[in-house]
Amino acid sequence: MKRETVLIILSMLVLAFFLAKMFDSGKMSSGNRRSQELIYSDFKALVAAGEIANAQLVGDSLIEGFTQDGLGFRTYIPAEDPSVIDYLRLYQIPINYVPEKTMPWYLNILINWGPFLLIFGIWLVLMRRMQGGSGGGGLFSIGRSRAKKVEPSEMKITFDDVAGVEEAKDDLGETVEFLKDPAKFRKLGGRIPKGMLMSGSPGTGKTLLAKAVAGEAGVPFFSMSGSDFVEMFVGVGASRVRDMFEQGRQNSPCIIFIDELDAVGGSRGTGMGGGNDEREQTLNQLLVEMDGFDGMEGIIVIAATNRPDVLDPALLRPGRFDRHVTIPLPDVKGREEILHIHAKKVQMVEGVDMSIIARGTPGFSGADLKNLINEAALGGARNNKTELSLADFEWARDKVMMGTERRSMVMSEKEKRNTAYHEAGHALVSALLPKSDPIHKVTIVPRGRALGLTAYLPENDNHSYDIEYLSNRITIAMGGRAAEEIIFDEVTTGASNDIQQATDTIRNMICRWGMSKSFGPIVFGSDNQFNVLGRDIGKDREYSEKTATEIDEEMRKTIKYHDEKAKKLLRDNIDVLHKIVEVLMKEETIEGSYINELLKQDQSKVESVGG
Repeated sequence: MKRETVLIILSMLVLAFFLAKMFDSGKMSSGNRRSQELIYSDFKALVAAGEIANAQLVGDSLIEGFTQDGLGFRTYIPAEDPSVIDYLRLYQIPINYVPEKTMPWYLNILINWGPFLLIFGIWLVLMRRMQGGSGGGGLFSIGRSRAKKVEPSEMKITFDDVAGVEEAKDDLGETVEFLKDPAKFRKLGGRIPKGMLMSGSPGTGKTLLAKAVAGEAGVPFFSMSGSDFVEMFVGVGASRVRDMFEQGRQNSPCIIFIDELDAVGGSRGTGMGGGNDEREQTLNQLLVEMDGFDGMEGIIVIAATNRPDVLDPALLRPGRFDRHVTIPLPDVKGREEILHIHAKKVQMVEGVDMSIIARGTPGFSGADLKNLINEAALGGARNNKTELSLADFEWARDKVMMGTERRSMVMSEKEKRNTAYHEAGHALVSALLPKSDPIHKVTIVPRGRALGLTAYLPENDNHSYDIEYLSNRITIAMGGRAAEEIIFDEVTTGASNDIQQATDTIRNMICRWGMSKSFGPIVFGSDNQFNVLGRDIGKDREYSEKTATEIDEEMRKTIKYHDEKAKKLLRDNIDVLHKIVEVLMKEETIEGSYINELLKQDQSKVESVGG
């Protein structure tokens, strides 16, 4: 038990004894609510008058008792009148004798000194906490670093636990070699980078990589968030920076990891407090520690941020964060490797093909894939499964990407059939067009805010797109609305997201990617626009009103063209569209291979009729 806890308990006991004794003393002093204290001469007069019913001698100096009326009384015996007992006997008053109650010496000390001991104990506790105690978090230690130190024996993470970022591992591998054998680099006069800045989307494994470097090198690892430096007190952040690097020098060689560096390393001169606010003082101290007069031999600083664009230029120059390592989202091969790493922790049936899940999760980060595995395990446990199959991982992927199935949602038969034709329109147009991603499955089970879904399974991750691929994506997006209009001669709000995607793609093709024949390779508007609180405030349009009108007209012509193209494809294959809807209405979900099989059967019929 901590000393502070023992002291608090002791103080509370002292207070309890003190209050209990005060209560008992109050009872003793009050006796009966109707008791009164008599002057000794009045007491003797009442005895002579026969008004006293009984008396009790307490010790040698106090008499208590009751009068004939039932009133309690008490009186003190003068030292010069020892004959009070004979006087009571003379008037035949019943007398009892009880010894005087004496309080133990320790209880007397507690009663008399209890309040002072209690106040002193509370003062000790408060002072200890203000000084930081054993945890170092008090008022007088507020300038000390809050970095968490992990010893080499406690660091179990290595490069084998990191996948999907091979290039970043190669860059950081030099750091590991330097920490293991620094003389190898010094022979040729080389200098290892003092700082390494890792930037990338959230969840890509920046913190995990830093831990892996420490685990591979076998050196102490100090971890601290950028927001832990800055407090409301001026100078605290700079003091914590000094203390953190001092701890690093005492444990050299070591790694200092600063997560979310943008919290403290943002460009100076942009705050409301001017150039002398607390955050900028902290940043100045960090700059001095990393490349000041005092060397930091054997200390390597690794930082992570999602916003490298907002960092101060002084942090990014050689001599501070010399090397910039970009941690991208994993490609299909990387996603498969990450899935295999996390899948080792769950029970699976043999032969689960993780490449299918990897292909169906473009844009997923390592954290997203870890969450997918966990969701699959939780879903399997709810269904009382002992091993997870590919179906469980596909279910988890759909849940993570699109939300939980809403099977309790009540849909009318008309709305359900409308959704079936909408999703069948997307799927059929996609299957008919070249250079489009293979269809994985089509479902009309509501998920999240969507009433249905057409999922695709890309063969590879695309990093650039040509005009044909983008044009096909626009036509596929319009396929759902086109199917509704052909079959029901009306449209619904279900196509709103499709229209939004098609419109955005067309605008980018015209204004950003130079893919319009009418305008040619020119960019209308740049990405370097002011953005305040998510709004385009102060954004200046970089083209004339006439050009804006022409862009709008080009967008209308393009989207109309793709809408008509989707309708033509569907009308030419109307029988296949009806067959897909019939199966969807019965099964609710069909595989992409089934749609391809229907198209082959329909094509063979046409060829046989033509022959």
